[in-house]
Amino acid sequence: MKISYNWLKEYVKPLPKPEKLADLLTNHSFEVENIEKKGNDFIFDVDILPNRAHDCLCHIGVAREAAAINNLKFKIKNLKLVESKELDVKDFIDVKVENSGACLRYTARVITNVKVGPSPKWIVSGLKALGQKSINNIVDAANYIMFEMGQPLHAFDYDKVEGKKIIIRKAKKGEKITTLDNETCKLDQDILVIADSKSPLALAGVKGGKKAEISNKTKTIVLESANFSIQAIRATSKKTNIRTESSLRFEYGLDPNLASQAIDRVAGLIQEIIGGEVTKGIVDIYPKKVFPQKIKLNLEKVESVLGIKISKQEVIKYLKSLSFDVDNSLRVTVPTLRQDIKIEEDLIEEVVRLIGYNNIPAEAPLGLLGVTKLDEVLSVTNKVKTIFEGLGFTEVYNFSFIGEDDLKKTGIGEEYLELENPLSLDLKYLRKDLLINLLKNIKINLKTSIKQGIKIFELGKVYRKKGDEITEEKMLAGAIAGRVEKEKGERFYELKGVIDGLFNKLGITDHWYNPVECLSATAEVKSGDEKIGWIKEIDSNVVGFNLSFEKILKLAQEELVYQPSSSYPAAVRDLAILVYPGDRVADVLNVINNAGGELVRDVDLFDMYEGEEIPRNKKNLAFHIIYQSDEKTLKDEEVDKIQKRIIKALERKRGWEVRK
Repeated sequence: MKISYNWLKEYVKPLPKPEKLADLLTNHSFEVENIEKKGNDFIFDVDILPNRAHDCLCHIGVAREAAAINNLKFKIKNLKLVESKELDVKDFIDVKVENSGACLRYTARVITNVKVGPSPKWIVSGLKALGQKSINNIVDAANYIMFEMGQPLHAFDYDKVEGKKIIIRKAKKGEKITTLDNETCKLDQDILVIADSKSPLALAGVKGGKKAEISNKTKTIVLESANFSIQAIRATSKKTNIRTESSLRFEYGLDPNLASQAIDRVAGLIQEIIGGEVTKGIVDIYPKKVFPQKIKLNLEKVESVLGIKISKQEVIKYLKSLSFDVDNSLRVTVPTLRQDIKIEEDLIEEVVRLIGYNNIPAEAPLGLLGVTKLDEVLSVTNKVKTIFEGLGFTEVYNFSFIGEDDLKKTGIGEEYLELENPLSLDLKYLRKDLLINLLKNIKINLKTSIKQGIKIFELGKVYRKKGDEITEEKMLAGAIAGRVEKEKGERFYELKGVIDGLFNKLGITDHWYNPVECLSATAEVKSGDEKIGWIKEIDSNVVGFNLSFEKILKLAQEELVYQPSSSYPAAVRDLAILVYPGDRVADVLNVINNAGGELVRDVDLFDMYEGEEIPRNKKNLAFHIIYQSDEKTLKDEEVDKIQKRIIKALERKRGWEVRK
């Protein structure tokens, strides 16, 4: 927001020099991003945070802060308002609020015998300093008070208000309005409007319309000062794609009590610069009044939170400088314009702000530090993440929800837990599989990914329903995808190597893979007889895995028996065997290990193939067999002898054939 230094001087005297004031405001309240000299004025570009937008998007709000920081007097010039003794506002206008949920307060005044024309030079220059054009003395007065107090105001030409009625209502389907800048907007029933007895006069809280625009012929005006809900203003701005200085302030929320103060001030300003007769009384529809909040402050708590000694008198001084009413017992009455103050800690924050955070002495904490117990779950979690990152994977975080379209692709809706109040149809069910969202990640990112493709993983919970019981389980899932197609099964074995690397680094040495015979390139991942998860080829470019993290955690935490590595070299022999499609890899591994004896240190399945060059109703399994002794270097003759023994054992099985 742009703030004029000369305006601030009207409320705070003596005001520090611009550079010093900018530093003080930045250190205590806001951030002054820039200072620009314009003529004899300085314009501050101030970043007002959302929690202070309701009272500081104006010169008075910033001036109040400047006075409090510098321990200076803060004073607002009174504008004398003289009401007519003969004319009563009730005889001129009737106001009806049809939607009190969207219009929290509506005030109106009528001024007769006005003479519309150019504004005084001081108003024109003040608005110009903020980048605002001068329109005429009525409109300029309303804008001036808005930038001064933060309350948006609007003026209607009374003679153009049909039926002499102001109605605050939702727009009717098919209604239109032409705004002050000659833009025609189509309205719907979500948009709040200010209307007369026939048609809309303004987009409530956003922009006025041409119909009751102030012109040089205007003799009587209706002043409006209202308070609208945040939701109503945001809906109108979004629907019409219009955002103004007025809508900006309403979108952050304003004090409803500011409406009557601002309308009296603008009426007084108009009377001062133009003349005119202000009718007696004010139309004020305010069904749910907002009253000041009272908070009891405890001095001991203030000192405890701040970590310093502070007197009651100092606390009272700081809070009073911010326009809080404080008695000697530290009972604080918070003005309604400070909507950010709700609890005792908020008041303490105000005190430390004015003291200055840099003025609170830094002290090292005292206390005994105990040795924390190792969190095994966190330790394994971090290790898993580090392993995957080392393998070139990127961790992703997805919502725990899936939608209707996902169900059509993945399963039956009844098997999923449905939310009672989903945010959208795309977030209607709790996931029972991490891979669903990972595949969506891949689909989106493959469009722009580099040639080497994508490697992603996720650690998260899935949710399942068994009868009336709802269970949750932490899972580990991931996928590899690429732009360039590879040979069938190549990515599958790439992913198998990733899982081997993970388990080896976690010390899980007895894992193995059991092919799912009815599915191509799919295998269960097992440890002993327990299934940990699965890996599979999803299509020619994508492979994925899904593992139970809880089972991995249990295996990784088991006590490991240290076995020193052999100092003698290993010998590797490959072996390929044709078996029936229904035969299990585990059965083949058992034969190899039993026949090979203690010199067979490891057997690794590295290929599984069905198709051309393979006899019908057969599949090919290929293994690396690793031979090693702890006592000597094995000779080729010894390894060949054991290899032949394994081959004979395999071929004794009906239908099995070792490929030579």
